[in-house]
Amino acid sequence: MSEGSLRAVTVERTGPGRFTATNAHGAAIDFGTGDGTDFTPVELLLAALGGCTAVDVDVATSRHAEPEAFTVTVSGNKVSDELGNRMTDLEVRFSVTFPEGASGDRARAILPRAVGVSHDRLCTVSRTVEIGTPVMAVVEDA
Repeated sequence: MSEGSLRAVTVERTGPGRFTATNAHGAAIDFGTGDGTDFTPVELLLAALGGCTAVDVDVATSRHAEPEAFTVTVSGNKVSDELGNRMTDLEVRFSVTFPEGASGDRARAILPRAVGVSHDRLCTVSRTVEIGTPVMAVVEDA
């Protein structure tokens, strides 16, 4: 097994119910509690699931043909039960159109395999969710 490569983001409160996540490259995403138009943390989770697999699939298929349309829709049900708040029935649905011709045919042919390999092996986000990696919450001394 290989030792991991640390990834981190910093989340800062920017106002009541509003936050900004910043990565090591300086990119930032605003999010909130759902009262405004910002993404919620659950929506960011769904975006991460879809985005991770989308990147893998795009790399594999666009070698053969540039897609004419490429949409990934991620959905799930938010539930609250004896296990607490969580998402169930997560689904990542691809709708991809390639041009007519030999290159488009090759891209179409590998699309299902590319989605499967991403889901089963490559996508760090979906693999982490499916395996059920524990999350440790730590409070630093203030």
